[in-house]
Amino acid sequence: MSVLIKNGRIITASEDYIADIFIDGEVVNTIGKDLRLQADQVIDAAGMMIFPGGIDPHVHLDMPFMGTFSSDSYETGTRAALFGGTTMVIDFVLQTQGNSLKNALADWRSRADGNAVGDYSFHMAVTDFNPETRLEIREMINEGITSFKTFMAYKGSLMVDDRQMVGLMEEVKKQGGIVTTHATNGDMIDFLIAKHRSEGKLSPLYHYLSQPEVTESEASARFADMIGYTKSPGYIVHMTCQGALDAIRNSTFRNQKVFAETCIQYLTLDASLYENDFEGAKWVMSPPLRKKKDQAALWAGLNQGLIQVVATDHCPFTWNQKQMGKADFSKIPNGHPAIEHRMELLFSEGVHSGMISLNKYVEVSSTNAAKIFGMFPQKGTIGIGSDADLLIFDPDKEHVISVDTHHMNTDYSAYEGWKVKGKVKTVLLRGKVVIDNNNCLVKKGNGRFIKRKKVNGII
Repeated sequence: MSVLIKNGRIITASEDYIADIFIDGEVVNTIGKDLRLQADQVIDAAGMMIFPGGIDPHVHLDMPFMGTFSSDSYETGTRAALFGGTTMVIDFVLQTQGNSLKNALADWRSRADGNAVGDYSFHMAVTDFNPETRLEIREMINEGITSFKTFMAYKGSLMVDDRQMVGLMEEVKKQGGIVTTHATNGDMIDFLIAKHRSEGKLSPLYHYLSQPEVTESEASARFADMIGYTKSPGYIVHMTCQGALDAIRNSTFRNQKVFAETCIQYLTLDASLYENDFEGAKWVMSPPLRKKKDQAALWAGLNQGLIQVVATDHCPFTWNQKQMGKADFSKIPNGHPAIEHRMELLFSEGVHSGMISLNKYVEVSSTNAAKIFGMFPQKGTIGIGSDADLLIFDPDKEHVISVDTHHMNTDYSAYEGWKVKGKVKTVLLRGKVVIDNNNCLVKKGNGRFIKRKKVNGII
């Protein structure tokens, strides 16, 4: 199958020009002006922008959490991602303490393989680093899973201590992977949760007040110190605040590089939403939303190159599931739906509002994730031989986000009524048109597991 895309404005992390793209099979074959090539399908993209397909390296699909499961399966979640212009996601396999990485991977693959609509890969979350786990690191990397997540919170289920963290960093560095972390001080958070509960302070506001900025800035600095000591590549997920960003900024003074990711909600939403009685449960996530001054810091961090990626931490639940914590904020399942809206919100609030450039938009929504996690140049760019993952985008189309029109498997929207400028028109995945004019043209099983290369912490 061949496709010829005519007259589009092609935007990559470094380029901006008008040309035609000829796709042969699954990859980009030719890029040039006024191409006169025969193709099975011709798409006129005049007036449209063409971006590399979005890569969201932080999602949680069909994930067991707090006695329930996130409400998007691999089918519904990756389909919604495609509707929003994201062609590739990286989910998190969670090792159960006392069990093996191999068994955890088999569990997640049983839910993903044959069900995903878009392409996918995995991070391996290590919750029990021991001599047996150490031996499995090389095996995971040989499977194409080259990133290993740790949690500095959730003691008793997910959290690792600093001894385990350093041991994991040493082994991952040796084998050619990267360590990522949920950087919050779990002990301090647990103390504050217990304190607020004992005082009868049980509304969603106290979820936010149980995770003050210091819990994130302290853990981010500690992680950076350990990365500095071990010289392992390191990456902090879902950074939310100025204090955490400053911890990374300070690490550069010792000629160190720690990659950082923020999420679309931390750039667009703020903690005032927790004051809406139990309605605030819609935005209960960890870390929580922060203040306006933190939004300003994060946008600046993107432009300064201190933050390399904008993801979602997509972990959706239905409103009924959120009701599990109606009488106690600590029982509200953490997470919110965003996988479908990241690309359009980031364009509208970032590019259209003048916060970031078009090239920066591509860099933080696709290219950097591909480079950091060992997929570039197969993914994350528009180039000869790269996968033909393309987003044809109408930059002037205005629309409103609503639960009535989104495709995620949840019965509310965290962005209800949000007016957005810029709309996904057509999406191609590996040379196949998968979304066109708000219609999905492929079924579950279309997605492919992407085996990733070793990494070295340089992009």
